[in-house]
Amino acid sequence: MGSAAAAAAAFRFLLLPLAVVSPYIALVRGADIPAIGINYGQLGDDLPSPYRSIELIKSMQVTSVKLYDPNPEVMRLLAGSKIYVTVMVPNQEIVNINTNHSLAVRWVQDNVLAYYPQTMIRLIMVGNEILSHNASAEDMQIWNHLVPAMYKIKNILRANNIQNIKVGTPLAMDILQTTSPPSNATFRRDVALTVMPQLLRFLNSTKSYFFIDAYPYFPWSANPTNASLDYALFKSQRNYTDPGSGLVYSNFLDEMLDSVIFAMTKLGYPDIRLFISETGWPHGGDIDQPGANIYNAAIYNRNLVRRMTAKPPIGTPARPGVVIPTFIFSLYDENQKDGPGTERHWGLLHSDGRPVFDIDLTGSRADSEYRALPEGHNNEAYKGKIWCIAARGADMRGLGRELRYACNQGNGTCDALAPGKECYEPVSLIWHASYAFSSYWKQFRSQGATCYFNGLAVQTTRNPGSESCKFPSVTL
Repeated sequence: MGSAAAAAAAFRFLLLPLAVVSPYIALVRGADIPAIGINYGQLGDDLPSPYRSIELIKSMQVTSVKLYDPNPEVMRLLAGSKIYVTVMVPNQEIVNINTNHSLAVRWVQDNVLAYYPQTMIRLIMVGNEILSHNASAEDMQIWNHLVPAMYKIKNILRANNIQNIKVGTPLAMDILQTTSPPSNATFRRDVALTVMPQLLRFLNSTKSYFFIDAYPYFPWSANPTNASLDYALFKSQRNYTDPGSGLVYSNFLDEMLDSVIFAMTKLGYPDIRLFISETGWPHGGDIDQPGANIYNAAIYNRNLVRRMTAKPPIGTPARPGVVIPTFIFSLYDENQKDGPGTERHWGLLHSDGRPVFDIDLTGSRADSEYRALPEGHNNEAYKGKIWCIAARGADMRGLGRELRYACNQGNGTCDALAPGKECYEPVSLIWHASYAFSSYWKQFRSQGATCYFNGLAVQTTRNPGSESCKFPSVTL
């Protein structure tokens, strides 16, 4: 998943224990792709073992899983499980796969053929959000290699007489230049006439999917005063009519998906199927991130599953009656993800394997069968001052390292901590780090800096300063 800030900026609308039941698995016509799957990421230092994770996945009746790297142990554990598997080519390997045929063959051999067909690999995703508008210079150099690498992998599969593995690449909503209303949607100018036509041609000719990471949380949380939370959670009683198409919408997700459809149509590809490679709702976050709570996360994911597994399929206003395969993000909370606090709170399970909230991934369970949820408590944007301080119990060695990082960024970040200055005393690592974190965050927040510092910082609304030492703050 890309950064919250990038996703929010890319798509803004000015609009109002686990169940054990008989599973219904909606399959995409002509392909063995279940309607609902889950993203299994491993960016955490406290997660259950792969063996325990696969057992949990089975107990949740998950029938499709996406891996962010083809971990050999996980791939072996999935053998014979009848769980459909998606593997991902890391971004940094795309150039080598395109430019070196032997390396491309070796990647497919080591990460696909070594496990197939005992491990039911059905999708290969080349890279992750490679074409995002906030891509690094290194990632941008990969753009011209993306589609050729996809052709290389597809041709190697064909050479091995493997026809039922689709190849694609997941993209963020920021691939679109215009999104609202959906009928106005176009792809971003820097890729619309270069990479996108190549990509769409490949997806169309191989009958693959356009994979999109679509998170209604971001457009809602970017403007919670004017955007409707019910509209984001599939609960809205009010509809929105697209003035260009006349199509009627009842939720953010349908608008996002149809925006992609309209953009593809304008480039001459109206029929490429959609696949939601990531979606979900955070159940926790920072003070400046409204709506990130267990209630909203449970409601979003429950309604999402029910919608995507409906019989007959619901589809979207632009494509009614079509199954849209969907991966929920994510299996676990992952404490090593950087960025805003929500980045570490998307899991259906806590890092110890306990469910964050009750959910049935088959879509057959009625609302009345669920246990009561705690109501959301932070659905309005916070207004006031926030400071960024050292977390309680933070590792002292790590804290010293992050203090040096914050102070070495220049712009007078830590001038007040110099001997004899107003914030030098008390001479405490926690005091100095807290001042440095607050100072750094205030200066660089507008450039995407977060109150994270490798997990050693937290936000607070309580002024940590003193009468003689005024800590810098962020005012919302």
